Amino acid sequence: MGKEPLLQLENLKVDFFLRSGKVTAIHGLDLQLDRGKTLGLVGESGCGKSLTALAIMGLISSPGKITSGEIRFDGEDLLKISERKRRELRGNQISMIFQDPSSALNPVLTIGKQISEPLRRHKGFSAQQARDQGLSLLSEVGLPDPGRQWSRYPHELSGGMCQRVMIAMALACEPALLIADEPTTALDVTIQVQILHLLRQLQKQHGMALLFISHDLRVIAEMADRVAIMYAGDIIEETSVRAIFERPRHPYTRGLLKSRPSLTEISGQRERLYHIPGNVPSLQELSEGCRFLDRCPWPGPDCSVKTPELLGFSHRSRCYRWYEFRQDT
Repeated sequence: MGKEPLLQLENLKVDFFLRSGKVTAIHGLDLQLDRGKTLGLVGESGCGKSLTALAIMGLISSPGKITSGEIRFDGEDLLKISERKRRELRGNQISMIFQDPSSALNPVLTIGKQISEPLRRHKGFSAQQARDQGLSLLSEVGLPDPGRQWSRYPHELSGGMCQRVMIAMALACEPALLIADEPTTALDVTIQVQILHLLRQLQKQHGMALLFISHDLRVIAEMADRVAIMYAGDIIEETSVRAIFERPRHPYTRGLLKSRPSLTEISGQRERLYHIPGNVPSLQELSEGCRFLDRCPWPGPDCSVKTPELLGFSHRSRCYRWYEFRQDT
């Protein structure tokens, strides 16, 4: 399995069965992530980024359900294995860092108890072995005075300290895949930089693959090898980070890049902030054709007829006019 992707999602579909009817939140999603590499998953709130992560982890709960597709990890379809085997993988071979560290940690358990638990369950460590390894992990992620923090509760730590604890827990069993879902959103800017640097350093050190979820392309530029842009439950563009910034092939991606805040002075005045016109379509009211059609500045005759396929090889775009953007930067 040397050249096979570590993680491969094929035609993944997630539906929510509500009283008002079925709502499709993820539409036939295709993604792959190679061993030791970082894939950035980018998009606005509600586009399906976190739901994709929960699907991989096997944590989608009712009324949501994976209704079709495959999630292959190390060559094995996770949707066809038992729940017991899924639990063995979760926190062991596949780990996740959640958005809000203070709410993701158990408020009634000490930091030490929460770090020890995966080591004892998955690695069979004794209490003393788990403590020794846990303290080593806390030191590795830069938590000050690990021995003192061991018996503390999450509410006694700052947001940045809680995030370091979450990272230590995620790395405890040396996973092959780490999913980081907006890991710096709730933190101050200076702490964000420290956490991003820490994640890059730990990824190189442990050789793990990283699925990094964010709404911020600047962060993705620092973290990822490749990037997938998500919109209304679909991947609409996927390529290398460099190509996304230099040769975007989808109007939505171009809009995201133009929307980045800038303090560049033009004729003595700050550049006016660009925003993509219109709103993300409701998942309950999606029509035939491109989901970005109502907001697109370059609609074509085919765009309202059928949803475009994700076309290309190393640079894929879900746009009928992608070829017109190849040389136009």
